[in-house]
Amino acid sequence: MSQKRSIFEEVDSPDAARPAPTAGVIDTARRGARGAIRGWLMLLFALVVCMIAVGGLTRLTDSGLSITEWRPVTGALPPLSAEDWASEFEKYRQIPEYQLQNKGMSLEEFKVIYWWEWGHRQLGRVIGLVWAVVFFGFLLARQIPTGWTVRLLIPGVLGGVQGAIGWWMVSSGLTGTMLDVASYRLATHLGLAFVILGLLAWYILKLGRSEADLLQARRNRDAKLFSMGTGLMHFAFLQILLGALVAGIDAGRSYNDWPLMGGEWLPPEPLSLTPIWRNFFEDAGLVQFMHRVAGYLLFIFGIVVWLRARRSANTWLSTAFTMVFAMMVLQMLLGIATVLYLAPWHLAILHQFGAVVLFTLIIRARFLAQYPRAQSVRD
Repeated sequence: MSQKRSIFEEVDSPDAARPAPTAGVIDTARRGARGAIRGWLMLLFALVVCMIAVGGLTRLTDSGLSITEWRPVTGALPPLSAEDWASEFEKYRQIPEYQLQNKGMSLEEFKVIYWWEWGHRQLGRVIGLVWAVVFFGFLLARQIPTGWTVRLLIPGVLGGVQGAIGWWMVSSGLTGTMLDVASYRLATHLGLAFVILGLLAWYILKLGRSEADLLQARRNRDAKLFSMGTGLMHFAFLQILLGALVAGIDAGRSYNDWPLMGGEWLPPEPLSLTPIWRNFFEDAGLVQFMHRVAGYLLFIFGIVVWLRARRSANTWLSTAFTMVFAMMVLQMLLGIATVLYLAPWHLAILHQFGAVVLFTLIIRARFLAQYPRAQSVRD
C-alpha cells in the first residue's frame, strides 16, 4: 500500500527536484558589445555630419568640379609633383565651368578648389574605412548583438551607393554648358546623406537602452505622437531636398527680400522654361518659392505637433518635442537671414547645420514616442 503524501511535501522537502527556470528569448539572445558598437556609431554619426558640412562648403566655394575623374582607390593620393598638378589643371580647363566661368584662373587658384574637393572625397574614404574595419572586426569576434548584423551592414552599403551617386552628380557638370552639377542630382546626394544620418541616430538611440527596456517601453508608446513625429520627419526631409535644389542653382541669391520676392508674392514668370518640368529644378525664383512655402507649411505642422505633445503626461516626450519646435523657430530665422544677406557662406553653412540638428531632434522625439522613458508618478 502506498504511503500517504503531504500536499506541502514538495515545498517542505529540500530534496524535492525543481525544474530549472527557462530564460526568455531576450535573455538568451547574444547581447554583444552594445556599448562599443554604440560608440562606433557615434563616431560614424559625427563623421557624416562633418561630411555634410564639408560637402556644403565644397558647393559654396564652387569646388565640386575641380576633380574631373572618379578614381575610388588611386584618387586617394593628391598630385605630388608639378607635372601632376599641370595634368589635373589641364583636365579642369576642358570642362564648361572653366571655359565659361573661370577662364584665366591661375594654377594657385585652381589648387584651392582642388583641395576642397579632394578633402571631401578623402573624408568619404575615411568614413568607409572606419565602417568596414570596425564592422568586420565585430563580426569576426562575434560581438554583434542578435538581430543587428543586417542593420549595421545597411549604412556601409548605403555609403558605397553614396560614392557612386557623388560621381553621378559630378559627371553632370563636366559636359555641355553646365556651370554646376544638376540640382536634382545634388538633392539626391544630400538626401541619401540624411538617410544615413537618420539610420545612425536611430541605432544609437536603440543601443542606448537594453532590449528588455525597449520591449517594456513600447507597451506605453504614444501611437498618435509617433505617427505625427513620422510625418514631421518626412516633411523635414522634403524641405531638406528643396534646400538642396536651392543650393544647386544658387537660388538663395536671386530674391533677397522677405516675405515678398522681388516686391511680389510670386516670382515673375515662374514657368518660363520648356519643357515645363525644368522650372521646378532650374528656375531660381520658383525653386526658392517652393522652399519658402514648404518652410511655412512645415512650421505650421510643427506647431500642431508641439501643441499635441504638450498634452503628454510624459515629460521626456513633451520636452523632446519642445526642443524640436525651438530648433524649428531658430532654423526659420536662419533661413530668413540667409536670404536677406545674399546667402554668405557662413550663414548658408550654419543654416545647413541647423537642418542636421533639427532632423536629429525630430528622430529623437519620434523615438521617445515609440519607446517612452519611464517616470515616477511624482514626475
